[in-house]
Amino acid sequence: NAGGDFSEMRAGVYYSWDWGNIGYAKDHIQWGDNYHGSNILSGNTPSFPFLAVNLYPFKWVELNFFHGWLTSNVIDSTDYYVQNTGEKSYRYRNKYIAANMLTFKPMTGLNISFGNSIIYAERNIQLAYLLPLAFYKSIDHTLTMGSENQNSQMFLNISSRNINHLHLFLSMYIDEFSVKRLKSSNPETNPISWKLGGRLSNYPFKDWSLIAEWTRNNICTYKHFIPAIDYTSSGYTLGSYLWDNSQEMYLALTCRPVRGLFLQGSFLSASHGNEYDYIHKDILKIISQPFMKDKVWTNKTISFSANYEVINNLFLLFNIDSSNIEGHNATGAKTYGEYRSNASGYLSMYTPEYLQGKNLTFTLGLRVGL
Repeated sequence: NAGGDFSEMRAGVYYSWDWGNIGYAKDHIQWGDNYHGSNILSGNTPSFPFLAVNLYPFKWVELNFFHGWLTSNVIDSTDYYVQNTGEKSYRYRNKYIAANMLTFKPMTGLNISFGNSIIYAERNIQLAYLLPLAFYKSIDHTLTMGSENQNSQMFLNISSRNINHLHLFLSMYIDEFSVKRLKSSNPETNPISWKLGGRLSNYPFKDWSLIAEWTRNNICTYKHFIPAIDYTSSGYTLGSYLWDNSQEMYLALTCRPVRGLFLQGSFLSASHGNEYDYIHKDILKIISQPFMKDKVWTNKTISFSANYEVINNLFLLFNIDSSNIEGHNATGAKTYGEYRSNASGYLSMYTPEYLQGKNLTFTLGLRVGL
């Protein structure tokens, strides 16, 4: 809120062979099929350093793994420098992530991926989490038996291109899961994010595509009651930009009328419900609340963009957005763990001031390179 230093630099070095590669980089990582932001690993945080392994020993299976160094933004009261004035300068707690994704390809065009991750805050790297193929929650229960566990997650991604002209996908981020919560008589909901989408290409018209994508994030998805091990880096969520208790519908129509020209028109409708803190002792009551009982933030945006390749690898870019981003008062009774504000407060919580309300935004740019 008070501003600060920001510098973005990406780099990496990799060694490759016929059926894999291994490397060290500082970069963005995106996991999960999407056309408007992934809900597993979005790549929207500032880049962070990581070790990565990608193995594809057979045509029908692939393994992706990385171990990353995140920024916790949580002060470690035992780790500090002493200035020449005697004042202490504190450091952040160490924060790490280990994640893997195993992809099976039973037939051409069909990819089924399972994965899991763990975010942990220890003095040093835990060697057990450097295992590329492991279920980290089980390892965590062994290492932290009798004390508070670290923060683990599971992933599922299914991508199908088995119908001519059609790409269909399902992407799931599973924060916690209980079969008991699937019963209609149980008001509790599992903290899960769903993303369903598809793209129809070159039908019924060549060089035209229609995209549709729907996202739903249940209450307390991506959140944790221990800030040092929540699903964030530098304060930004690693998953869906909407956080929890929210949903989004995205539609887009694209075409390539002539060589080098790409046109796209899109419509976005996103909304966020009541804001809840993850309070451990009240979590079962919190996840029993109705999904988006009140809509406290909405975003409706219509966009048009044009991308023209003037010469090889030289692009002219044009974009226009007509947006209406508003905050709303919560009308229901305040409940367990709920953070309550007014319409203006919710709007400022989720949206920079210059984008609030109704806006018409033009962007003109030039891009050189791939």
